[in-house]
Amino acid sequence: MRKFLSSLFSPRRFSAMRPLVAVVGATGTGKSKLAVDIASRFNGEIINGDAMQMYRGLPIITNQIPVEECNGIPHHLINCIDLEESPWRISRFRKECLRLIDDIHSRGKLPVLVGGTHYYTQSVLFQDQLVAKESDLSEEEVNSCPAEDVDSAVKWPILDAEPELVLQKLRKVDPIMAERWHPKDTRKIRRSLEIYFQTGKPASQVYAEQRQPKPAAARKDDPAAGAGQLRFNTMIFWVHSEKSTLQERLFKRVDAMVDQGLLSEASRMTDYIQKNEAQDIIVDQTRGVWISIGFKELAPYFDALKDSSKTEKELESIRQSCIESVKIATRQYATSQIKWIRNKLWNGLAEVGMTSRLYILDSTDVEDWAMRITEPSERLVEALLNDGPLPDPKSLSELARVTLDAKETQPLPSNQGATKCITCDICRKTMINEEQWKVHMHSSAHKRVLKSLARKGERAAYLRRQQESLENTEQHVQDSTKELDSQTQQKEVVE
Repeated sequence: MRKFLSSLFSPRRFSAMRPLVAVVGATGTGKSKLAVDIASRFNGEIINGDAMQMYRGLPIITNQIPVEECNGIPHHLINCIDLEESPWRISRFRKECLRLIDDIHSRGKLPVLVGGTHYYTQSVLFQDQLVAKESDLSEEEVNSCPAEDVDSAVKWPILDAEPELVLQKLRKVDPIMAERWHPKDTRKIRRSLEIYFQTGKPASQVYAEQRQPKPAAARKDDPAAGAGQLRFNTMIFWVHSEKSTLQERLFKRVDAMVDQGLLSEASRMTDYIQKNEAQDIIVDQTRGVWISIGFKELAPYFDALKDSSKTEKELESIRQSCIESVKIATRQYATSQIKWIRNKLWNGLAEVGMTSRLYILDSTDVEDWAMRITEPSERLVEALLNDGPLPDPKSLSELARVTLDAKETQPLPSNQGATKCITCDICRKTMINEEQWKVHMHSSAHKRVLKSLARKGERAAYLRRQQESLENTEQHVQDSTKELDSQTQQKEVVE
């Protein structure tokens, strides 16, 4: 066995075949444990792909793996940046992660990328991920991962101009995206304009190009060419649990975090903010570690501690309420992580014909970890490293079959670039899509305004204007779709 492993892990062989194991999944499913299992079995090193776990000194709030559970395996990009530092941009993470992967390969070891910040992971997995679509990120994700170029405002000063001026510029260079965003979505408007400056092409065109399937053998000289637009000879493990079981597990984990010192860490963060404010230094609590689950939810409790009128009973009630908020936020975060995998990661793999590299491991019953997780993952990684045949991902478990069957019956998302904001000029309210428009049109608030207009004899004129507006919107959607289809056809002809 030792001789076999020695030949398997030779630096020359690893540099040629460029294997990569990625572990994804919701928080609390056992990603870190699986990564350690794989790295221990196959002479690997682990790269952290969780933005919050990069912060130093907060192991409980950021859910860092305890040292005693690392089994001596080197972990990179974890516990490595200070509280005052901004979270790493996608481009910086990708660059450093790719450097680490090359270094690990050069030493004949297997890189294992694991973490819950899935847009980090996806930027590393795919060769042609030009830009991250702002519409794909939640508000928390956008805040935890700033725009790509730290010098953007220096290069293009208009990005720091008043929001109205930024929107005016975007309307000139990319009217499709300008009409897609709500006028108050200044971050998304700015990002769309930034993409235009960075790429020389409208963001709407960039997104349309990214949605087009790429040829499977785009890089003939790459040993991993069979993986299409994947950078490496990749195997992805999705550690997944049934919803009710995962929720119960997450709630118990929050209780365990409280016992281990969650409130103590949150208190230290609060003290850090207060010390800085005493020196007239404002800490931006809208991004980075300050939006991590377990700090912002506990803020009402620490505020209450300053109120001398609060009784012990009232304080305990607030404390319990805050802990419940942590549980709810954790559950919601897990849901968003699963949604990302099911939609963004799956669609990315489907577009390059590589969904066969995504394997679901059922961690619902952690007592049966060896049979459900360890044994199948070891067989699969061994097959990957030996260029052996890989099984059908649906054959691993009933959970895998049901989950993948559901995905395979869903069509890939259609063109999303032709959506447009619609403004009700009477209520002075802007909706970002037709569905919201229909809801607004049937809302009691809108009907009250209509009644008011009727009393003034203006209702008929108003309805005519709104019908004309809706017809113009529908025509715009059709024209935008034709324009994007034309761009795509021209691109295919050139290629």
